[in-house]
Amino acid sequence: MSEKLTHIDKSGSAQMVDVGEKAIQKRIAVAEGFIKLCKDTLQLIQENNIKKGDVLATARIAGIQAAKQTPTLIPLCHTLLLNQVTVDFNILENGIKVTSQTKCNGKTGVEMEALTAVNIACLTIYDMCKAVDNSMEITDVRLLKKEKI
Repeated sequence: MSEKLTHIDKSGSAQMVDVGEKAIQKRIAVAEGFIKLCKDTLQLIQENNIKKGDVLATARIAGIQAAKQTPTLIPLCHTLLLNQVTVDFNILENGIKVTSQTKCNGKTGVEMEALTAVNIACLTIYDMCKAVDNSMEITDVRLLKKEKI
């Protein structure tokens, strides 16, 4: 591995990267993850019969809030003014695929915000459904796209 680690200083200590001289650009990131659920739980979610409330609406708001809190959760992330955060759900036969897109005009990328949104949305689904499904698994969280325009 020949690339220099940007978050490590000359002595090997963690550091926040100085992005002060970088140009402001439109930045977009898309991440996804999956939460495996049993069929009965999926049906309860679709019928809005989970006792804690509307699972997907709650998970969407949690994911959006989480994206906005990324720099307080991940120590070396920069604070960004997010233009938009979306959290979407695709109900499949064996669970729910969660996708988040984040956008900003900034000096650094928004991939950590997209990944944070997906993780917290999945964890919110898990929390709201844990009383009825102890077989849930959160898997395949990954960055799909990161670009600057």
